[in-house]
Amino acid sequence: MSQIPASMAFAVPSRIKTLNVLETLALGTAGGMLFLWANLPGGLISGAMIAVGVAAIAGRPLFMPPILTQTVLVLLGISLGSLVSRQLLQHMGAYPLTIGLLALATFCSTFGSSIYLQRIHGWDQTSALLAGSPGALSQITMLALEKGADVSAIAVVQTMRVIILTAALPLLLALTGIAPSSPPTAAVAIASPLELTVLIAASVAVALLLRLMKFPASWMFGAMIGSSVLHGSGLIEGGLPPWMRAVALVGIGALIGSRFARMKAKTLLSHVNAALGSFAIAIIISAMFVAVIALTTQVRFADIVVAFAPGAMDAMLALALTLHIDPIFVGAHHLSRFVFVTITTPGIVHLFGRPQEDVDD
Repeated sequence: MSQIPASMAFAVPSRIKTLNVLETLALGTAGGMLFLWANLPGGLISGAMIAVGVAAIAGRPLFMPPILTQTVLVLLGISLGSLVSRQLLQHMGAYPLTIGLLALATFCSTFGSSIYLQRIHGWDQTSALLAGSPGALSQITMLALEKGADVSAIAVVQTMRVIILTAALPLLLALTGIAPSSPPTAAVAIASPLELTVLIAASVAVALLLRLMKFPASWMFGAMIGSSVLHGSGLIEGGLPPWMRAVALVGIGALIGSRFARMKAKTLLSHVNAALGSFAIAIIISAMFVAVIALTTQVRFADIVVAFAPGAMDAMLALALTLHIDPIFVGAHHLSRFVFVTITTPGIVHLFGRPQEDVDD
């Protein structure tokens, strides 16, 4: 019996993966353009996310390779950094207070969602605590594996939270008239070819440096810092071409939607009620803190809402870009929450969590 050449054996899977990636991008682009044509708020990111997510749930093997994900995150970071100006930095005085309240809101939201999942849906303490912790999904997943928690249930709750927020938040802000209708300090001009080269090179360099330092979300925040310094100092006036910003938004939406590709429909349906209920608890608790900050500070309400939304950091920053919301304020708060969750969650689980096996014993 003749054997298949090694080169051909590797070529077939590679071709299939390439086709899967192209399908993901095609669906994301089609969904984003459809929502944009319908003039829906946050259309590019929401449309791409929903189109890819629905196809993934239906069983399509959709995914985004690391190199493409990193490229999208760098473009998003550059776009966010191009919005930086001296006017945006005037909100810096409110950061210590609001970041402190964000930490408290995260703590309350985690325990509130955890108690709900335990009392209403019978979850064990460890799985409930990890599912209720907003953000830092990769760290939460690794901790769940280590502690013997229900990884699939946690993934459903965490992913559903991001999907709902990314789809519903832009629409809610637009319908209520809360989101600003135009960017207050956006870079109108497009960078020249030379400026664009410098901008991309500096952003990638800072991103690589942060990656070496094990900084969270290094690709996006590194690019954002590099772009912010160049724009804030006035060295570069223009930003990315509109089509590049559109690519970043569609890419983030497709990335979020592709998270459903590894979930079976049966698993998703079995935990959807728990996901919706815990999401409602988290939103109610976050809304209380948002109300307090809105009544006691001069920060714009839309900025507070997106900064305190218990969603994924990349998705919320993408929404900040598409909804013309202060990226510095939102970025500082979501990074702070990411660090807070990463540092405190292992200790909280160790003190309060009990794997299901221990409970049964």
